[in-house]
Amino acid sequence: MQTLPWSWYTDPDVLRREQERIFRSAWQYVGHEGMVAEHGDQFAAEAGDVPVLVARDGDALRAFLNVCRHRGSQLVEGSGNGKSIQCPYHAWTYGLDGSLRAAPRADREAGFEAEGLSLVQLRLEQWGPLLFVNPDVEAQPLLETLGPVPELVPLEGLEFHVRDDYELGANWKIACENYLECYHCPVAHKGFSAAFEVSPDSYRLEPTGEHVLSQFAPSKEDGEGQFHFVWPNLRINVYPGPGNVSVGPMLPAGPESSRGYLDYFFAADADETWIGELMAFDRQVGAEDRALVERVQRGVRSALIEHGRLLPESEQLVARFQELVRAAL
Repeated sequence: MQTLPWSWYTDPDVLRREQERIFRSAWQYVGHEGMVAEHGDQFAAEAGDVPVLVARDGDALRAFLNVCRHRGSQLVEGSGNGKSIQCPYHAWTYGLDGSLRAAPRADREAGFEAEGLSLVQLRLEQWGPLLFVNPDVEAQPLLETLGPVPELVPLEGLEFHVRDDYELGANWKIACENYLECYHCPVAHKGFSAAFEVSPDSYRLEPTGEHVLSQFAPSKEDGEGQFHFVWPNLRINVYPGPGNVSVGPMLPAGPESSRGYLDYFFAADADETWIGELMAFDRQVGAEDRALVERVQRGVRSALIEHGRLLPESEQLVARFQELVRAAL
């Protein structure tokens, strides 16, 4: 089975089409409810290349395009709290409901009407405390995209612990494909392979939903690890032991670069020593994966080979991911 054309991992035009045809109609994890716990809390995020602003207005949570209706400036960077949303460029000011409240010197302009200049609202839906945004107002509901994941991954009683940000010198698809197989684990992840059963007879690859690709890894001590991928770029990880989950997107940063983050949640009574050990373990696996995907990027950049070759059994989730990419483009 042939891979996607290797040029698709370096071509700026392919990335432009991916932003238009994949990310602008997909649910994107942007953060958790604790980031907007109080009235006036607001934070900036991204849905692909679409800048997003999430704000709390009393009991209401809303997501907007993070773009001023005046001259297109980004409104919010990072996070903060305020009674309104004010553009740092010309001080156009919006209510937490997105309506334009003030525009300096607007009273000098005949026919200026604030009513048609509210912030553009985006779809915002939740799974437990997790917040998702979709630029496509006609997209299917979030829970249809998540499929069986909410039943497999309990979030009750979990508390946010930390966010790990990272950057990779590799196309976002290479990073996603690396996540979708453990064929490389015995070679590249000695620690992971010592802790989990990674043989083909034990490590399970399952397309558990239309948009969900799952992996289940039996622990050599007790329990099972779950690693779920929700199309197009969301990773959800659950390790054996006390309640825990890490969740985060893989975002394109350029044709040959990507960035992402993982938000870690743990049970309120989880032992801090155990949390530290799990975090160190997961970060080590992440460092090993970074080296792998950046090596792949350097290889596909050569442009002397048109395609690679997939193993349909060991790399079945990679094949499904590439099928979804082909269909979208």
